[in-house]
Amino acid sequence: MSKAATQGAARRRGRRPGGTDTRAALVDAARAVFIEQGYDGATVRTIAARAGVDAAMVNHWFGGKEGLFAEAVLKLPFNPKDVADRLLDGDVDDIGRRIVRTFLTTWDTTGGGVFTALMRSVTSHEQAAHVLRDFLIKHIVERVLKSVGLDNLEFRATLVASQLVGMGMVRYVAQFEPLSSTDIDTMVAAVAPTIQRYITGEIT
Repeated sequence: MSKAATQGAARRRGRRPGGTDTRAALVDAARAVFIEQGYDGATVRTIAARAGVDAAMVNHWFGGKEGLFAEAVLKLPFNPKDVADRLLDGDVDDIGRRIVRTFLTTWDTTGGGVFTALMRSVTSHEQAAHVLRDFLIKHIVERVLKSVGLDNLEFRATLVASQLVGMGMVRYVAQFEPLSSTDIDTMVAAVAPTIQRYITGEIT
């Protein structure tokens, strides 16, 4: 087989120069673009250009933008159960502080990460809203509250989620100052008491 034919075959298999896997490059590029622009703002052409591949590779590997969004954003990069277990490791009266610190530490290390992509996309992509809701409420907050044994479980869990989503929106998406650059310790001190009241305090 000629050199040109060999290179053509490699491109058809979705390989980039240097042996980098095209599929992985597209997922990484898509995650970055979805974080920056949300589902509606991101285009296949922009994602492909960021990955350094032909736009046709998106259809080849994922069937289009929808499939790429599912792979890059809707698959969470960690196990929610592990997060819930860490939150339960300690005094019940300090859960609010652990929740705020855990989420801010996780988000800050990635500039908001996939959560920013989800939050930018919830108004235009129904599945993004489902994933964000299930992640925060069902798989983490409700799991924590069930272990504590509280009443009004769903209401309390939704209140906690509303605080976390609002904090994430302001800090990473809207980037309102000074909140977007406030240090984590200060944020924990300011927000945790409200979340703690939602969990263990009187709410009715």
